Amino acid sequence: MSLEDDFLLADADDEKTIEFIKNYLPQDLKEKFTDDEMYYFLDLIDEYYVESGILDADPDEDGYVNIDLDKVVEYIVKEAKKDEMGEFDPEEILFVVQGEMEYGNSLGQVE
Repeated sequence: MSLEDDFLLADADDEKTIEFIKNYLPQDLKEKFTDDEMYYFLDLIDEYYVESGILDADPDEDGYVNIDLDKVVEYIVKEAKKDEMGEFDPEEILFVVQGEMEYGNSLGQVE
């Protein structure tokens, strides 16, 4: 598979993830975030997982890795402000992070 194919697959997966998250969001937040913001949030979630070392963490005795969603939210809010993307309400961003996590669960990636 070529690098271009990899990018196309990643883009398609991001589109599916964003659609899932939009459906997951409470009604009052469904139109709150633009697609560009959603892609940005996904990039920050991935960035957090890489930089935090969570991807290298050892699972517990049940095979799970505990991810502190509040820390993910805090990271997104901080980075968005630093990158001048805007100031976001942590409670609203939590729904985005939870939606991304639920999408992973629906694919069997995480329990």
